Amino acid sequence: MEERGISFKAALNEAARKGLRHEKQRHSRRFVQKSFPLGRAQDLRWEKSLAIAEAMEGEELSRKLSLRK
Repeated sequence: MEERGISFKAALNEAARKGLRHEKQRHSRRFVQKSFPLGRAQDLRWEKSLAIAEAMEGEELSRKLSLRK
C-alpha cells in the first residue's frame, strides 16, 4: 500500500481480483469420495434399538434425580 501509494481498500480489492483470476487458470481435479465395503449387512431391528436407547435414557435420568435428593 505504502510503496504504491494506494488505499487499503484499493489494495484489498486488487489482491482479491488477482486471486480470483489465478483461481480460474488452475486446473483443479474433481473430488471423488472413495468408499469401501463394510461387509455383509447386519439384520438390525431398529425398534429394539430405540427401545434400548429409551430405557438407558430413563435409567440415567433416574440416577441423576436420585443424586439431587
